[in-house]
Amino acid sequence: MKTYFGIAVLLSTFLLAPTTWADETSPDTLVDNTAQEVLSIIKQNTQNKAALLDLVETKILPHFNFTRMTQLAMGKNWSKATPQQQRDLENKFRTLLVRTYYKALAVYSDHTIKVTPLKNIAGETDVTVKTEVIQSHGQPVPINYSMQKTSNGWKVYDVVVAGVSLVINYRGSFGSKIRSGGVEGLIEALDKKNRTLDAKDKEEEEKSAVLARQFKTA
Repeated sequence: MKTYFGIAVLLSTFLLAPTTWADETSPDTLVDNTAQEVLSIIKQNTQNKAALLDLVETKILPHFNFTRMTQLAMGKNWSKATPQQQRDLENKFRTLLVRTYYKALAVYSDHTIKVTPLKNIAGETDVTVKTEVIQSHGQPVPINYSMQKTSNGWKVYDVVVAGVSLVINYRGSFGSKIRSGGVEGLIEALDKKNRTLDAKDKEEEEKSAVLARQFKTA
């Protein structure tokens, strides 16, 4: 699960960024026209954590429907959660993805994107945008984006990497946590994961600061 999740998150960041085009821009055009912009920003800021976090928050996450993603990941268990629990789950899920996004951005910046144009989508409100990520080494990775047209434009609600769904992968993990500890158990597990990642981030920052000081005094 972790492998597919990491790839899905990584490649999502390359494709989905706000543009100046109107909301009625077709989803494949939106993906295609913004890919190079995002890649360019990544290449210029691979070592700048603040810049990467800003990229995630302002240019990527607005194009994801986290409410629907959380609902799909929860499956039948969504109805077991109270409104407050549903909000907590969505927020913690979003935080988890943000952390994973910016780490992936720092590592991968030499990929190119090939988008398959959509045909005859007039009137459609739910489409799949097919892409391939061309790696510098290795075979292309097929990535499909399930997108829904909303009043705020096209939004991604699932990412399928090499036939494996991000949402379905999480559904199994979420279901397991709920069976063992209920909805609150899942919320606590997500919170613990986020706190663990936060601690690791701080540790890495401290190590980098120490190395930087050593380099200056050498």
